Amino acid sequence: MNPDAAGDEPIVRVEDLAHAFGAVEAVRGVSLAVRRGEMFGLIGPDGAGKSTTLRALVGLVRAQRGTIRTCGLDPARDRGALARRVGYLAQRFSLYGDLTVGENVEFFARLQGVRDVRARCDALLELVRLAPFRARLADRLSGGMKQKLALACTLVHTPELILLDEPTTGVDPVSRRDFWRLLAEVRRGGTTIVLSTPYLDEAERCTRVALFAQGRVLAVDAPDALRDAAGADWHELIAAPRRMAERALAALPGVRDLEAFGERLHFRLDGPADDVRRSLAAAAVEVTEFRPVRASLEDVFLARIRASEAADTAAAPGARA
Repeated sequence: MNPDAAGDEPIVRVEDLAHAFGAVEAVRGVSLAVRRGEMFGLIGPDGAGKSTTLRALVGLVRAQRGTIRTCGLDPARDRGALARRVGYLAQRFSLYGDLTVGENVEFFARLQGVRDVRARCDALLELVRLAPFRARLADRLSGGMKQKLALACTLVHTPELILLDEPTTGVDPVSRRDFWRLLAEVRRGGTTIVLSTPYLDEAERCTRVALFAQGRVLAVDAPDALRDAAGADWHELIAAPRRMAERALAALPGVRDLEAFGERLHFRLDGPADDVRRSLAAAAVEVTEFRPVRASLEDVFLARIRASEAADTAAAPGARA
């Protein structure tokens, strides 16, 4: 029996994944599961462990510890079988610049043993809106168009799961928006998508996300659920001078998780709002706006990082009981 034949079996399951490159622990005890049909995001900064996790899912990294099942298969043992069921788009996808758009897609189609290559290439070029550019050399495409072509090549063998490693990094905002529209169409066609991104605004587009930091997963849930779990005591302040306002807030015992986002200050408030107003007035800070808000994903992510760092400090040898 196919190990992932049951409808409720995750298409990806990772348990206690760990891997190091020399002395650097890239991934430390990562566990997560991806359901069929999801758009699942691995969210975090560079060096958080996202790329290593994705590479382990397709067998490009042989994990030193842990269990992985991708499409019901062991990536380290079943890479050949897995390659027929999964599409993988690396951060630096190797297009052939001296081939045309159409020739690139056709090359990967033939490499994957696709039947009726011409029809499949035509359908994919229409999907990614590159049909009018079929005869253009890949080297002459914009960054966003290259990513669309890379996506077409990733989808050429109709995989049930695609893994995308930071597919919109370095792409202009308009091309990023168009690329996400394409991903939504791909998902509506039944393909499961797992992608990594450092952009928290992109996390909002995912059905669920895993927040990565320093090789570990801090939380896994839907974006809305993560914000709700952060509590209702978040506030936003716009005031001038901002730096003086920030110093005044940081001195208040009831203010926690204080972060600046441009001209806005976000923080959690345990005490009364009047304490904030009095402190700002005493510092000669002019308040433009002060109101309760729902936690943003940035708020959630940074608060989780601080909690993780505090736990590490408390558990370190020599820490006071």
